[in-house]
Amino acid sequence: MSKQQIVLASNNQGKIKELTRILADLNVEILPMSHFDIESPEETGITFVENALLKARHVAQLTGLPALADDSGLSVDALNGAPGVYSARYAGENASDKENYEKLLAELSSKAQNRSAHFHCLLAFVRTPEDPTPIICDGVWHGTILEAPQGDNGFGYDPIFWSPELNISSAELSPEQKNKVSHRAKALVDFKQRYQALINK
Repeated sequence: MSKQQIVLASNNQGKIKELTRILADLNVEILPMSHFDIESPEETGITFVENALLKARHVAQLTGLPALADDSGLSVDALNGAPGVYSARYAGENASDKENYEKLLAELSSKAQNRSAHFHCLLAFVRTPEDPTPIICDGVWHGTILEAPQGDNGFGYDPIFWSPELNISSAELSPEQKNKVSHRAKALVDFKQRYQALINK
């Protein structure tokens, strides 16, 4: 049985690796957007779900293949939910991961003791650009923000995100450990079940 090709609406290497690992047991071939030499659309949505759907429909339109998009980010309570949908460009367009989390740490340093934060992952899957019933899944990972980065694994805000339940930073987890507990892992487990149900109809 040939594998269903699904285009991942991202060029983020960290995301591509995580999604490919977690979806490895599905009969699908995940193709990064770069495989088709197309650019991401401008993320004009004000919510994770709007941006994920926008990206998935855009990529499905340009490739003619089903598309899976991930819009994710960090929400910090003391910063009124920031950086939120602007997580990847919090310190400006094309900012590095380090620049983004250093800006967050600087802004949080003058706030109260509350350092609670939440990683959100919103997945949107469309079979066609006009798919009226996309699969939408979300996952949340609760934690707190460290005062200084710890660990060398992962990407994005992982070095400053502390998991109280595991007593470790996200960047100190191995990929295998992270793929069991992260916001993206939770959303992908839901997606796998719903995708299987869809193709088994």
